[in-house]
Amino acid sequence: MRRSKRSLDATGKRTTVLAGIIIMQALCALFFIGDVIADVRDGEHLDDLHLGLEAFAAIALIAGVLFLMLELRRLLMRMGDMDTGLKVARGQMAEVMNRFFDEWNLTQAERDVALMILKGLDNEAIAQVRSTAPGTVRAQTTSIYSKSNTQGRSQFVSLFVEELMSGDFSPDAADDCP
Repeated sequence: MRRSKRSLDATGKRTTVLAGIIIMQALCALFFIGDVIADVRDGEHLDDLHLGLEAFAAIALIAGVLFLMLELRRLLMRMGDMDTGLKVARGQMAEVMNRFFDEWNLTQAERDVALMILKGLDNEAIAQVRSTAPGTVRAQTTSIYSKSNTQGRSQFVSLFVEELMSGDFSPDAADDCP
């Protein structure tokens, strides 16, 4: 949870910095546009090299501001889509885990150990977290692998990855579980 909060904070800061740069460019464009208008009112012509460069700089800045605004909008929309996808995947992962755990008739202790396996903890770490002996965790993992018809940790984890990658989360998919 901390990682995603930090990621959101960093994203917010980047968005704010990008918006600030866009505002600074817009202000610079306004300055150049005002300067060009003032120079034209004073009788200068756009064919003057200095005035022409100022006009070109103003147009380039305006184009840059418009482009950055569109890119920022697109980036924010994409980040929103990714956040939504991540939330859906988290919810689906929980559904997949519970469905498998129910089907395999795992005890609550086995469910806890299975969840920690999926999080990447080894037996020693699981024993420490659960305040149990490593031998107890080994027995529970053996039981989990047996109930799930897997040969070990890698195959056990791959069941969940394959299920998520299949994208089939319809109620009928629960009947097709191994």
